[in-house]
Amino acid sequence: MIPRAPLVLGLAGTIPFIWGAITTALPDFALVSAQLIGPRFVGPYVQLFYGAVILAFMSGVLWGFATKADGNQAATGYALSVLPALWAFFMTGGGPTSAGIYLIAGFVGLLALDWMFSKWGLTPEWWMPLRILLSGIVIISLLIGVLLG
Repeated sequence: MIPRAPLVLGLAGTIPFIWGAITTALPDFALVSAQLIGPRFVGPYVQLFYGAVILAFMSGVLWGFATKADGNQAATGYALSVLPALWAFFMTGGGPTSAGIYLIAGFVGLLALDWMFSKWGLTPEWWMPLRILLSGIVIISLLIGVLLG
């Protein structure tokens, strides 16, 4: 069972992705929202910027898991842990559609890394159920941004 704090905070962390999907799907709402809070905080723009931040954040989480390993496994864990941040840095500079597609790929790849670190016994037992839930929400939200943006 996923502990309450990581579940609530993790779900709260999906709000910018969901908000971006909603404001992409509803252009009139996006226009009003952009006037109230700024264009950077609606549609695919909020998803892309926040998505890059989250991939970098998750690199730090994986680095923390790697500290629980020893020897070659630790070295491999450290090397793999930086991939999500590097992916976000190098792959999200294009237009909103290509950046959205690359972010989706980044979150799929992150989920694979989560699984690997979990199989190595470096994560709590509730980690994969949480990551599958959150990744599903993020990927669906980004897909809406890509398809309707």
